[in-house]
Amino acid sequence: MYPQIVEFYNLYRAFQGAARGKTSHPDVATFEYELERNLVGLQDELAAQTYRPGAYYNFHIRDPKPRLISAAPFRDRVVHHALCQIIEPLFERRFIFDSYACRVGKGTHAAIDRAQEFARAYPYVLKCDIEHFFPRIDHAILRAELARLIADADTMNLIDQILAGGEKVHSSEPPLFFENDDPSTGSGQGLFAALRPRGLPIGNLTSQFWANVYLNPLDQFIKRDLKCHGYVRYVDDLLLFAEDKATLHEWRAQVIAFAATLRQKLHENQAAVFPSSTGIPFLGWRVYPDHRRLKRRNGVQFARRLARLCGQLERGEIPLERLDAAVNGWLAHAQHGETWGLRRALVSRVVIPRGAKTFEVSKTSKV
Repeated sequence: MYPQIVEFYNLYRAFQGAARGKTSHPDVATFEYELERNLVGLQDELAAQTYRPGAYYNFHIRDPKPRLISAAPFRDRVVHHALCQIIEPLFERRFIFDSYACRVGKGTHAAIDRAQEFARAYPYVLKCDIEHFFPRIDHAILRAELARLIADADTMNLIDQILAGGEKVHSSEPPLFFENDDPSTGSGQGLFAALRPRGLPIGNLTSQFWANVYLNPLDQFIKRDLKCHGYVRYVDDLLLFAEDKATLHEWRAQVIAFAATLRQKLHENQAAVFPSSTGIPFLGWRVYPDHRRLKRRNGVQFARRLARLCGQLERGEIPLERLDAAVNGWLAHAQHGETWGLRRALVSRVVIPRGAKTFEVSKTSKV
């Protein structure tokens, strides 16, 4: 397996994947300027197993809650793509159908469509999500899941390098103890498990893929053991559908218990059972059986971004194409719900400075 990862054409495809949509970024342009030399150098390091990841660039966003995003150097992102291109197919065929994050042919809109399909079929839903999921991913548990299908020691060594490179990103996250842990005496495996290396950088492609690997046992438990036919997961957001509330309350307790075996904890006070007809808050939307509404904060955030971009355009800081792409991208997303009035109201506020070319959004999108 490892020779496939370090093969030059695989690295070249990895560069294309890592650079897609980012060719104007300085680090990407610098790498591409001497592309062959940089890829050969990276290939030599990987082949000799002297490759070591670089330092991460960290920044915070509000989406809508605060998140720490960690960006690896571009050459490391090329390695992440090269690794995933080879190992991902091994795991993909073992994932359940209704896991929608970071998978080809899936995504947020497919997840919302599936949730609405189940909302029509089942009267009740259990909505839950995992508390501090990425910062609390246990490296030992993740590595064991990866090693179940990857028998190549060199590939596992590369995985260990990537895990170790991102270990300090969430170093301030306090240890999480569970029922069987005994921090007062220091005895048993629990205490030592709580102090094991944890956390994955949210910005990595490997982190998004490994999140699916890490939660695949939970997916299998819900589908096979609980026999939950109406189930949707997007990263750490879970929806379980059933015919009655009692079943969902029972499943809630069992999901909490199983998540603890992965050293993860649900937001228990937010893990609620309610009728599907009241609308399910999911991935920025409120999903009803027969329609869906965009959450208010999404429209507010876009209105602020639109005002900022218009100001940048007026000052000559960005081209008109940048504003056009941003508006059309949001319109394409908003069209997945009953948002015609919202789209018209927001786009009608766009004022193009004198001298700019005609704004084409009305022709390229269904406002």
